[in-house]
Amino acid sequence: MAHQFSQLVALAFLAHPDDAEFLCAGTLIRLVAVGWQVHILTATAGDLGSMTQDRWQIAARRTAEGAKAAALIGAQYHCLNEQDTLVCYDKPTLQKAFDTFRRIAPSLVFTHAPKDYMIDHEMVSLLTRAASFAYPIPHASTHPRHPQSQIPYLYYCDPIEGRDPSGQLVEPTTLIDISAQIETKAHMLACHESQRSWLLEHHGMDEYVESMCRHGVLRGKAIGVAAAEAFVQHRGHAYPADDLLSALLRN
Repeated sequence: MAHQFSQLVALAFLAHPDDAEFLCAGTLIRLVAVGWQVHILTATAGDLGSMTQDRWQIAARRTAEGAKAAALIGAQYHCLNEQDTLVCYDKPTLQKAFDTFRRIAPSLVFTHAPKDYMIDHEMVSLLTRAASFAYPIPHASTHPRHPQSQIPYLYYCDPIEGRDPSGQLVEPTTLIDISAQIETKAHMLACHESQRSWLLEHHGMDEYVESMCRHGVLRGKAIGVAAAEAFVQHRGHAYPADDLLSALLRN
């Protein structure tokens, strides 16, 4: 089903500050360049993402980093203020998601892969699927309904390292060339200064920006470009099934 829309509004709803910069920022940059308004929404403020600061201090720091990164491309940052590692698919969180989608009224949505290494990611994927379907329903939220609200295009980003929890490489439906955007994407990721030291301490993972770039190179090889981002489009009943991203951002 192909949809017509007048709202050029894209929303990336992900679990933590810096997830968008890892997974879909290059595509968001390209959307801004062709006239789309972009919003980045996180379920949490990343309030457990520090070995040295308390959860309130690191939450304040990480949301500030998220806003700074979004501002680099003229995007708006939002946060549901759920707790790190405790994201749930429950009525209160669903309603917060419905209300936020209602205010933004996206016609294009990005979220985590349904199967990923972290349960927060999987819960946000479910929340996004529910909110994208429900937010146009008049009584789903008390917030005013934009007259152009409708079920949006929905794309799942690569899971981390492009692999599902069993270690299998995910086969994308859509690959977007971000060769010209990788440098700006790296600058956005570098705004999350608090996370390099956190990942080094907790994951034993250094090269915060370099690991993102390497994955872009891996996905780029599939289409013969320097760097790419990979997505799987949700094409279930009532969702538009034509590949909007490929049509908008032809490589």
